[in-house]
Amino acid sequence: MAHDGVGESPRSVSIPLEAYSVVGDMRTLGVVAETGSLDWLCWPRFDSPSIFGRLLDEDGGSWRLEPCDEPEASRQVYLSGTNVLVTRFHTTSGVVEVEDFMTLGDADQHVVRAVRCLVGSVEMTTSLDARPDYGRTHADVAVDDGGATVGYSIGGSATELHASGTLPWAIDDDRLGCIFQMDEGDVEYLVLGERRLDRDECIELHTATTRFWRNWSETTSYSGRWREHVERSALVLKLLTHEPSGGIIAAGTTSMPEVLGGERNWDYRYVWIRDAAFTVYAFIELGHLAEAEAFTDWLVARLDRCDGSNTPPLSPLYDLDGNDDIDEIELDHWRGYADSSPVRVGNAASGQLQLDIYGELIDALYLADKHGSGLDIETWRHITTLVEWLSRHWQEPDDGMWEARSGPQRHTSSLLMSWVAVERAIRMAEKRGRPAPLERWRQLRDEMHTTLVDRGYDDELGAFTQVLDGDTVDASILLAPLVKFISPTDAMWVSTLDVIGDRLVHGPLVDRYDAASTDDGLDGEEGAFTICSFWYVEALARSERLDEARDLFDRLLSYASPTGIFSEEIGPSGRLIGNLPQAFTHLALISAATYLDDALADAQGSGK
Repeated sequence: MAHDGVGESPRSVSIPLEAYSVVGDMRTLGVVAETGSLDWLCWPRFDSPSIFGRLLDEDGGSWRLEPCDEPEASRQVYLSGTNVLVTRFHTTSGVVEVEDFMTLGDADQHVVRAVRCLVGSVEMTTSLDARPDYGRTHADVAVDDGGATVGYSIGGSATELHASGTLPWAIDDDRLGCIFQMDEGDVEYLVLGERRLDRDECIELHTATTRFWRNWSETTSYSGRWREHVERSALVLKLLTHEPSGGIIAAGTTSMPEVLGGERNWDYRYVWIRDAAFTVYAFIELGHLAEAEAFTDWLVARLDRCDGSNTPPLSPLYDLDGNDDIDEIELDHWRGYADSSPVRVGNAASGQLQLDIYGELIDALYLADKHGSGLDIETWRHITTLVEWLSRHWQEPDDGMWEARSGPQRHTSSLLMSWVAVERAIRMAEKRGRPAPLERWRQLRDEMHTTLVDRGYDDELGAFTQVLDGDTVDASILLAPLVKFISPTDAMWVSTLDVIGDRLVHGPLVDRYDAASTDDGLDGEEGAFTICSFWYVEALARSERLDEARDLFDRLLSYASPTGIFSEEIGPSGRLIGNLPQAFTHLALISAATYLDDALADAQGSGK
């Protein structure tokens, strides 16, 4: 039973990130609080303007769905093997669940919220408050016998969304909503999408969506000790793929602060070459070759622009259409998550020189070539163009893996990954008999290696350094044994690992560098970078410090949200901070888990 009304304002304002989970359809992504409020949704793509932005400002718009009486408890879980999110409310009169999902198996996009009463009777309220274009555009709402519409225009382009389902909608102060009674066994559906859905269509798409996710999860090859965490991480990475194009975004949100009250707020809703390449590693590791091949196809379209000139052939990031001219602007009318401004749209890192991306990209193509059907001739020509460009520019200072805004330097990790680019290209040429100036490439590879050892290692410090001829450490060098640059038992590496452990590690958490001794062009400190923490675990395991690696890994997993979601960083208080979900973090979790599993099995087999 339902009646008109919209209810009071939502209860979730800047709630902890651990209390959020995500749903998506591989075209866009929604962030749902454990209060039942959908607080972030860009439409129709990841990089489109938001229609719900309450995650970043209380006036940003949201779609709440919750009991009328404040629940005694609520929690979120995912249906096993899926990205279907269940938020369960316990009230004094009963128990009700909301299943949130974005539909798969339909050409049109829809957000569906299925409400199910398990015990007793519960009065529910919903309020759909759309604030398009990051809250800068007014939405016109209308109600008729078949449902409701939400219309708005951005840049002269009109959009009309349909609110439908099994309940009547009412209008109250430009919001859509209703209050409805749920009795034990009742199931109702609320929908926002490109067309109206009735009960039968909701049930059909609910089944199809659940089936898709479970079928996909069943093809994940990992079956080790941390299956639940690895499966959730794989599902997160799948959510961050853009199925129509094959692009892979770095995170689903923008401007979530790396420190509360600071300026380190960035937009990660784009295809970073680095992040996407690392994600391809993870997909291949888990047996998901189709996603790796789709990204390779997306990438080849970008490589078609390589002309062999001195202009960098690749940008650090692109939008989903492959455009790299991405302006960074600040939304002054939004206060930011927990009053942490600025809120940024776009990312000025698109104009930076980041040499490491060539290594990550070519390594991803190397793995796709090794495990797939092989790259075509045209792609190989693009790879040779990239290596030739790198041969002329590898000695230039760049902005580095961490995208510092303090000016170019000779970053050690950039040289490391430049070495990877050349080394993997040599392997690809030798394995498949491809044409390449191998003698010159080998000389280049060796010169890079020698330079990194001679100028990237400080004898007094006893470690590889952040920049050439430097005296501070950087967690990005943890990649060195992972990419086979150095033996994990080499004395230089063992010493480096000890110095990193002494200077950057706090329990299971790892800083990316010492902010006090590094000028990155920004004010304030930051949290521990979770990808670095997982890299450290894998580096320990590779250096045969298995007990330490396993202990830190288990402790690190405890920082995930209750539904297994990680953001970019973990703050001083142990809370999640930064954009979420973060591909970097989840792919590093997968890599650490798979290697640690194999290492523990080998140790047990040998009786160690």
